[in-house]
Amino acid sequence: MPSHSPAHGHADAHPHAPAPAPAHAPAHPHRRLLLGLLCLAQFMLIADVTVVNVALPVIGADLALSGTGPTRLVTAYTLFFGALLLVGGRLADRFGARRMFLTGLALFTAASGACGLAGTPGTLILARSLQGVGAALLSPAALALVMALFQGPARHRALGVWAGIGGAGAAVGVLLGGILADGPGWRWIFYVNLPAGALALIAVPLLLGNSLRAPGGGAGHRAPLGVVGALLLTVTCACLVQGLAEHSWPWLVGAGAAGLALVTAGRRSPHPLLPSALPGRRALLGGSAVMLGAAGMLVSGFYLSSVHIQQELGRSALVTGLAFLPVAVAVTAGAHLGGRAVVRFGWRPVGAAAFALAAGGAALAPLGGLWTGLVPGFALLALGLGGAFVCATTAALSEVAPEHSGLASGLVGTSHELGAAVGLAVLAPTGFGALALPALGLALAAGALLPKGRPSPSAARAMAH
Repeated sequence: MPSHSPAHGHADAHPHAPAPAPAHAPAHPHRRLLLGLLCLAQFMLIADVTVVNVALPVIGADLALSGTGPTRLVTAYTLFFGALLLVGGRLADRFGARRMFLTGLALFTAASGACGLAGTPGTLILARSLQGVGAALLSPAALALVMALFQGPARHRALGVWAGIGGAGAAVGVLLGGILADGPGWRWIFYVNLPAGALALIAVPLLLGNSLRAPGGGAGHRAPLGVVGALLLTVTCACLVQGLAEHSWPWLVGAGAAGLALVTAGRRSPHPLLPSALPGRRALLGGSAVMLGAAGMLVSGFYLSSVHIQQELGRSALVTGLAFLPVAVAVTAGAHLGGRAVVRFGWRPVGAAAFALAAGGAALAPLGGLWTGLVPGFALLALGLGGAFVCATTAALSEVAPEHSGLASGLVGTSHELGAAVGLAVLAPTGFGALALPALGLALAAGALLPKGRPSPSAARAMAH
């Protein structure tokens, strides 16, 4: 990694910042098409976080979901997705991004089919959990492949597209869930993954060929996987989400104990899940914290809005899905504008402005009806969070070495999915307006969490286009 001046503390540090490829290395001939396929796979994973929200009343009536069943159906996926992403990243670093991408995609696609065929609540929740496991293997490997396919300014453009998928996928997931639940039935919200998964499974290895080697190739491939750390992380996340969802002190105490054991094991292990000497560790952790907060607010907003529109306003699943179309546009626009702004003004001011805008949207949403308050307010919140997603991703991954690219991708993804699960557990009993408080808190904390500086001028030109 090149040294940087104080004015540009992370200059030339693209969001995953593997060392630049040699100048003579030719670009992959199918890299743009491969980027589209990899983004399609990631889009499925993110859309499945929210796709069940609109369909919950229909699923509940069909399968007799009761009590905490609807919340468990949502969090089963995000919990396993988030808790195992670091493991997925380590596996991608050790065994190759291509291999783990195909393995995760095959599992996710098969589990999607099982979700559609489920006849009992337990079967559906189990299949959703397996979807989460597949997603945890797929996502960091896909992002590592993106980083290996693109170098220099083109890498910044590719990451801008990738970051936009996170917010847009959540919004379109709600829209798609409404259309399918009100049309062919709720089972099709899972069946729709089958053709997309099959396309990526066939096309990616054919287009990738043998010319692209897995990212890394150094210590990441030789280091042990850290099974104990992975298990402790999963237990910590599961206990935390369960304790927050049920307001149960025993579960929360268990989460604290498992978390303490995780920290202790990490300090004693020669190969912890997150090495203390990892280059760019502070920026990675700070950006991941911002990602956790942004994802928690966005996914909670979808859940709270879906419940309010259908149960309190009595609107159909289709109307609920269509109401989120402006949100899908807003979060995509926010990601685009955020990508331009961060390379001009830097991570800290853009992060603070993005969350301040989100707070304003959360405060506006309860002040009117569906189309005069909730929809414009949620769109404003999504506009801010779209910028926050880009800001968090580019800052978190700005100094990561190539041998740790899968691990870093896994940590950022963990923050996204764990944020969704924790946010839902904490905010589900509240109203939409309560989202303003965490948004204001993150606006104030952006200066401490995010690194100084901004990407280089070349990155600015790349992301502006």
